[in-house]
Amino acid sequence: MTTPLEVEVNGDIEKAFKNLKKKMAFEGIFKELKRRRYYEKPSEEKKRKKEEAERRRLKKMRRMQVQSTRTKKTSRSAGKE
Repeated sequence: MTTPLEVEVNGDIEKAFKNLKKKMAFEGIFKELKRRRYYEKPSEEKKRKKEEAERRRLKKMRRMQVQSTRTKKTSRSAGKE
């Protein structure tokens, strides 16, 4: 079970509501509500999770690729000095 989200009001309800929505989005509550709105068959759930894992894997690989090209560029420029 997740921990309860708390927000200080301090007289400004709109700001507190905005902060609460931000915390809820960060926790993934809105995604979870949207996902649970309709029944998802176990086979569809398995397929969705597999696709999400693949998306995360590709994103991580792209990030590593960019990071490695940046380190190569900086090491080349350091050798020119």
